[in-house]
Amino acid sequence: MAILAALGAALLYAVASVLQHWEAERQPADKALGIKLLAKLAQRPRWLAGLVFDVGGYVLQWVALTIGSLVVVQPLLVVGLLFALPMKAWLSGYRFHGWDWSGACLTTAGLAVFLVVSRPASGHTEVKPLVWVALLCAGGAVTALLIAFGRESSPRWKAIAYGTAGGVVYGACAALTKSCAHLLSLGVSALFESWQPYFLLGAGIIGMVLAQSAFQAGPLDASLPTLSATDPIVSVLIGAAAFGETVRTGIAPTTVEVISFAAIVVGIFMLAHTDVVKVAQRRYTLEQERERAKTDSEVVPDGVPGNGSPGNGSPGNGSSAESPTSDAPPQPAPGEWSVEIPPTGHYERR
Repeated sequence: MAILAALGAALLYAVASVLQHWEAERQPADKALGIKLLAKLAQRPRWLAGLVFDVGGYVLQWVALTIGSLVVVQPLLVVGLLFALPMKAWLSGYRFHGWDWSGACLTTAGLAVFLVVSRPASGHTEVKPLVWVALLCAGGAVTALLIAFGRESSPRWKAIAYGTAGGVVYGACAALTKSCAHLLSLGVSALFESWQPYFLLGAGIIGMVLAQSAFQAGPLDASLPTLSATDPIVSVLIGAAAFGETVRTGIAPTTVEVISFAAIVVGIFMLAHTDVVKVAQRRYTLEQERERAKTDSEVVPDGVPGNGSPGNGSPGNGSSAESPTSDAPPQPAPGEWSVEIPPTGHYERR
């Protein structure tokens, strides 16, 4: 039952990611890492539809974690990639080829071998407060470092950093979800009198902001694999450290478990380099260039004719155009301006 619920959650999360990435990649860069990004996305019907699928997936994930372990449930959510990429390919009018399916097969095989060989055993449901403090502080520190690194990085590394940070937060959310499910079994009052549901709500919002910022910050082949691979890795570590969930140990079993988990990660990165992802990456680049061109076209220097009367520096509606910066350099004569979109997007003399 836990496996079926986890697979159902993976399917719903896959639909949600396809719908949400479609809208997130079209948002301007200045809205990253903030509630403004979510507020802007909330105005898009396709993103809201994805949010509905997200809620459905979370309900099934809650059910799976109620009766299953983190070590089993969270790696199964990786299967969502096998659903998401074919759906995106279908929407984009492309078909999977041999290389694309090889990544899917490697991920599936690695997951199956890991679950069969490791034979995960359920641990306990009670976690000591000091363990929670240590886990949450460690996760918060790693997330903060990744965000700080991403802020000063190129779009690709920004997407990698934000995607990894989102995976760390989602791994912590899975642990909090399992704890909340146990508290709910003790009664509604036991749940709401504890700190876990409130931390879960806050972490869920942070994780969503990071995931959408990763989709918006750079190409899909940078954000998707890190987000998808980090979540199960963090969840397995928390399951073992906090909940006492165990896997088979020994030279042979441990070696096979490490190799199979590595196969899952390699398969994820192979899936992230399929033709459909490359098409999405090119579309993302074109959208960013159009956004820069639109921004630059809104800046009309003094003395340069606009769409209104010639030579008066006014736009088509007759109102005066203002430069977005008060410290703009002196403007040269007409005919000496050009717009360079990559890499600076500033006006330059020729």
